[in-house]
Amino acid sequence: MHYFLIMSVVFVLTGVSTINAQPSKQALVNINTEALIKILDEDASVVLIDVRAPFEIKHTGTIKRGQNVNIMRGWIEAQIEDYVQDKDTPIVVYCGLNIRSPLAARTLMEMGYTNVKNYSDGFLTWKKALNPVKISDYEPNSILYRKPVKVIESVYSATGATQPNTYENSNHNNNLSFIVTTDGVLVFNAGGSYLVAQALHDEIKKITQQRVKYVVLENSQGHAILGVNYWKQQGAVIIAHSKTDKEIAEHGNAIYMRILSRQKDKMIGTKVMRPDVLFDKQFNLNMGGTQIELLHIGASHSPDDIQLWMPKQKLLISGDTAFNERLLPVFPHTDIAAWIKTWDKIEALQPKIIIPGHGHPTDLATITKFTKDYLLTMYSEVKKILDNDGDLADAYNIDQSAYRDWGTYRELHRQNAERIFKQMEFE
Repeated sequence: MHYFLIMSVVFVLTGVSTINAQPSKQALVNINTEALIKILDEDASVVLIDVRAPFEIKHTGTIKRGQNVNIMRGWIEAQIEDYVQDKDTPIVVYCGLNIRSPLAARTLMEMGYTNVKNYSDGFLTWKKALNPVKISDYEPNSILYRKPVKVIESVYSATGATQPNTYENSNHNNNLSFIVTTDGVLVFNAGGSYLVAQALHDEIKKITQQRVKYVVLENSQGHAILGVNYWKQQGAVIIAHSKTDKEIAEHGNAIYMRILSRQKDKMIGTKVMRPDVLFDKQFNLNMGGTQIELLHIGASHSPDDIQLWMPKQKLLISGDTAFNERLLPVFPHTDIAAWIKTWDKIEALQPKIIIPGHGHPTDLATITKFTKDYLLTMYSEVKKILDNDGDLADAYNIDQSAYRDWGTYRELHRQNAERIFKQMEFE
């Protein structure tokens, strides 16, 4: 009797309890919501595993923390090594109602993982308490990840998923924006497929009867270019940087095949097509009195990244020169030093509102945090390693834990460190 009273007090005070299913087995450690938050805040190395099925996550969401991954209960034995190589790595498992997660935790313990805990409150309690939740699809009845919303008068944006291209987000993982004028509509980014472009157009038609006159491609990535043939069918003129056209001509089919391998049936009707109008530095449009400037102000995430500037409104559609809410990607062709210099020109515009390439519309200070500040930090850390005759292993070990809750952190942080190191190694 006294033992159970003592253990109850321990759980209330610490948020941790232990249950022995059998005296011969190691105790299963259960934690509550308060304890889970503390662990996630203090330990970037912990792996948080949602063991529910993807269809459950699609409709209810999952915990929005950088350490979170999804491995179905039935696949835990086969897939755990994809995420955890060291058996002493701290692991927390959870499900919706604490039914499957204790079983998954036990399985991991029997496999030799030494630091396993079970989040016994479960996801539904986490969500009810209004803790951060990531939704895999905000619009389950539309191929769009999110539908467009008004940013300022006559300017709208459909914010894409801040995650890699997945079947669930339909390759709508970038921002699709449009400007309504008295002389037609300008769309910024064609969308990642014929069907995505068509779905965006359906939403435009709910707002205006003006026809789509121009479609601008921010760069040559699949989610920017693969909807072009839909817009050409509508009579729109496609505008892009000359380097974007070159990339489509040389690698368009490979871009298409890479997206097709994941999107499958969602690529129905999609064809690779080249733009109609090209520019190098600047292309100006006057649409019914609305002044629009298409700019290529310098190298950034890709050599062909362009921006759209509305001088009167002080609104910048930055394309992938600026990121929000997620970790930016460094490609083999990304010039980090040039990107930082390009940022000086972004600041010189003094935009009041920025629609970034990824993440919600925001202000310059927020965009700077997610883009320039991250680049400067990584540049500085890699320079220290090189100055001390360090190697690539040291670059992998750069502490990026401050960014672990940003979208795409898990997929990109080590890759970014590697690519920045290799680029700077030969400067």
